[in-house]
Amino acid sequence: MEFVFQRSYRGPVKMVIFDWAGTTLDYGCYAPAVVFIEVFRQRGVEISMEQARLPMGLKKADHIRAISRQDLVADLWKETHGRDCTEADVQEMYEKDFVPLQVASIADYSQLIPGTVEATNDLRSRQITIGSTSGYFTAAMEINLREAKKQGYTPDANACASDVPAGRPEPWMVLSNMQQARVFPPAAVVKVDDTKPGVAEGLNAGTWTIGLSKTGNEVGLNERELAALPEEEVERRVARAAEGLAAVGAHYVVESIAEVPAVIDEIELRLKMGDRP
Repeated sequence: MEFVFQRSYRGPVKMVIFDWAGTTLDYGCYAPAVVFIEVFRQRGVEISMEQARLPMGLKKADHIRAISRQDLVADLWKETHGRDCTEADVQEMYEKDFVPLQVASIADYSQLIPGTVEATNDLRSRQITIGSTSGYFTAAMEINLREAKKQGYTPDANACASDVPAGRPEPWMVLSNMQQARVFPPAAVVKVDDTKPGVAEGLNAGTWTIGLSKTGNEVGLNERELAALPEEEVERRVARAAEGLAAVGAHYVVESIAEVPAVIDEIELRLKMGDRP
């Protein structure tokens, strides 16, 4: 047989699924980062902001485990405790330290990133459903939802890491959003995230992916901190973040959520031509 014919979705984008911290709110993705630092400090281990941010996007218990396995952190832990960090230590840090600290502080970092309301309203005007995923647990997610609603943003569907069998980079939160909204196929869905595991989450679900290079964890600075830097330094950091997101497979990389509607236009043109994620 010389020709093989394949089924091809050529309709519009039906759903856009956004991350939370660093994507729709908490410019610079500070809420989880500062808590990870405090969790290890309470165990006598001082970690840097860079070490705290490195695994960002993972389910929070997985994130703590990943920090503990970094070589320098593992060495500091052994020097402090006389032994390696165990799974029991990870679970205790998560349940006894991280969860209450995050619940107590998350509202302090809940301001929406500029462009969030405008971008999501634009998408809704096209009958596109808004979804959301997060590495947060349910209690923290409820606070984000409450604070975002006050500012004019409420997604139509939501899943956090504690709702599914496993967090990022596995695809279950994206698939949960699709199931809640009864949206298919994956080619009609776009995942937007500021972290590498978040991009991988979308890719593993078979969706289009958009990485955000400026407002999230990859740069890790808020608006005030960015404004204090020379323009060329900001450009360097954003370019490095964009390269990292593209390297893990993001179909598109833009600086912030404000640019997402224009990318959706381009994706829809590609869908009409028969392209697939």
